[in-house]
Parts: sequence; structure tokens; C-alpha cells
Amino acid sequence: MTLCDRGRIHSIESFGTVDGPGIRFVVFFQGCPMRCQYCHNPDTWKLDGGTEKTVEEILSAYDKNKNFYKNGGITATGGEPLLQLPFLTCLFQHAKEKGIHTCLDTSGIAYTPQRAEEFAALFKATDLVLLDIKHSNEEGHRALTSQSQKPVWAFGEALGQAGVPVVVRHVFVPGITDGHEHLLSLGRQLRRLRTLKGLEVLPYHTMGIAKYRSLGMEYPLEGVPNADKEAARKARDIILQGYRGQHSNT
Repeated sequence: MTLCDRGRIHSIESFGTVDGPGIRFVVFFQGCPMRCQYCHNPDTWKLDGGTEKTVEEILSAYDKNKNFYKNGGITATGGEPLLQLPFLTCLFQHAKEKGIHTCLDTSGIAYTPQRAEEFAALFKATDLVLLDIKHSNEEGHRALTSQSQKPVWAFGEALGQAGVPVVVRHVFVPGITDGHEHLLSLGRQLRRLRTLKGLEVLPYHTMGIAKYRSLGMEYPLEGVPNADKEAARKARDIILQGYRGQHSNT
């Protein structure tokens, strides 16, 4: 058995509508080095959790409803799919052979230039990346996720060199990622992404609290309220102002 034969999968969603274009078959990979304070899937963190599945098993499950995915495809999310790079690449390569649109939802945290050839193989089989940018600076990123931000930007730059389209996702958290200067700075940082095609600002929600309690875990953002959708929309406008080099005092 090789690393391409089997991967550890947390769960599968048959009809995803928010993880890439169209209706999608969403594969949640097991394992993540990040400890995002607002993570609503802490049960995906452990590398040895989930269930072993083969590429054939996953694509066979996809085929059962493939007519629904004509304008969609398959999305790998997590957890952090890049922790299982050989299996992820194998899955996407076989999906592409079947004409399936491939989308990767990732933080980029597991990228390393020392494995450039392996990542190049993944990029060739990837149609779209949803890149989760947690914060606008290193200090804020470490405080929010317990990890350095450097691999994230290195990954984004590698995607640009490979010509892979990128849609950035950013979670708008009251009191943490809602600062005006943070949002402008994030916009300026996004200029580093040469293949940036879109920006999604996702309002923070508290739906993960129940899962933390069921796992006997303390929720890091206890007391932080749900983010207002309109405030998140305005935050997106500010990020774009920074991206375009505009200034705002509002």
C-alpha cells in the first residue's frame, strides 16, 4: 500500500453549495495543524481520526449522484487536505481524468518549497483554490491559529506561479478581524496573489459551540456574538479598497 492508496477522511457531504461553484461533492479530510479559535470542526484536528478511504471509493460515491454535479464538481476541504498531499493529488488526478472540476479549500499552512515538485503535480490537477486567509499579519495570525503565516503566503505565491485561480476567504470575527486597519492591510496583502479571482468575507457564527461542548472542550471565543452579514459585506468593501490602493476613513 502506498500513501496514494488510502486517505483519512472525516466525512463527505453529497450536496455542498458553499464550497466552490455549483453543487459539489465535498470531501472533508482528517487532520489539521491549525487551532483556529473560531474553528467549528475541532473533531477534524487529530491526524489519526476519521475513516480510511480509497480514491476509488470516493469517486464511486461521487458517481452515484454525478448528474447533480454537472455545473459543480468535487471539493477537498477539512481539516487540512494538504497534510495528505499524495492522496489529495491522486484523488484530483483521477477526478480530472473523469472530467470532474476540482476545488481545494485550504489554509495553505502545510506548504513547503522543499516539496515543490509534489505541489506542482497537485496544481496541475487543481481547477480552483479557496484560500483561507486568517489574518493580515504574522502576530495576529499566530494569536488566532497558533501557527506562522509564512507558509500561507508562500503557498499563495506558488499558486500564482502555477497559474491556479484563487478565491480568498476571510472570516469576519467581531473584535478580532473587524478592525479597519486590519481590513485595509489585508487588502494590500492580497496584491501578492497573482491569480486572485474573487473574495468572500464570511460572517463568524457560533454554531461550533455545541460541538466543543459535546467533545468536552472549552470554546475559545465564548461570548463573541455572531457577525452581522451587512457588517461583513462592508468589511469586504474595505478589503477591496486596500487592494485597489484606495483610502477610507469610514
